[in-house]
Amino acid sequence: MTVRHLVIPDTQCKPDQSYDHLEWAGKYAAAKKPEVIIHLGDHWDMPSLSMYDVGKKSFEGRRYTNDIEAGHRGMEAFLKPIRAEQQRLRQNRKKVWNPRMVFLVGNHEQRIERAIENDAKLDGLIGYEDFKLDEYGWEVYDFLEPAIIDDVAYCHYFTSGVMGRPVSSARSMLTKKHQSCIMGHVQDRECAYSKKADGTRITGLFAGIYYAHDEDYLNHQTNGSWSGIWMLHEVNKGQFDEMPVSMSYLEKKYGTNI
Repeated sequence: MTVRHLVIPDTQCKPDQSYDHLEWAGKYAAAKKPEVIIHLGDHWDMPSLSMYDVGKKSFEGRRYTNDIEAGHRGMEAFLKPIRAEQQRLRQNRKKVWNPRMVFLVGNHEQRIERAIENDAKLDGLIGYEDFKLDEYGWEVYDFLEPAIIDDVAYCHYFTSGVMGRPVSSARSMLTKKHQSCIMGHVQDRECAYSKKADGTRITGLFAGIYYAHDEDYLNHQTNGSWSGIWMLHEVNKGQFDEMPVSMSYLEKKYGTNI
């Protein structure tokens, strides 16, 4: 039996941004009804807990509560069309589409754990429970804990070497993990292919990003990466046909309806 996986890479919701693109992704999900939805993590950007620009002018005004609320607004935008479609099916007495939803904690969400480790007074005041992922219906995997679904390995990123650095390329990921793997974390998309000894096809995919903003730490050459989501068709025993779905396509199809 083959199934479809909808894969959402880093969304990095920040305060004072538009979340329309997440509603477009939700509408696409509701229209296509994949059996599994996987979010690769870094949905909450958490700039208030960043250690990279503390003391800089750009850090002024950041608040933990605003970061949490930004992620919730983005999550509600994504889930709104999905819930509406489920309700429509119930009202029409049709079989309700109820996809398995998997969320992989990213390094930006993990900033909460690092903040608590650096300041024990925060223990019990902030935590992953602020994301309310269980209430939203997500099955949660911890930071760098792989989720194996239909023999495809998903993780925010896969590591290489004893220091646990992110793998440097999709090809390297295949070479080191020996199975189909999909990760986020990296700005650009990249795909590599290989086969096992028995002829089974394996695919390594850097899924890219799904947000429209530029990052301050990047420059004119490194910003502007491809942004979109992925539908994996005919997933079976680690094999699949990947289909990129760009943000620009989703905007053209669903943007006028918002």
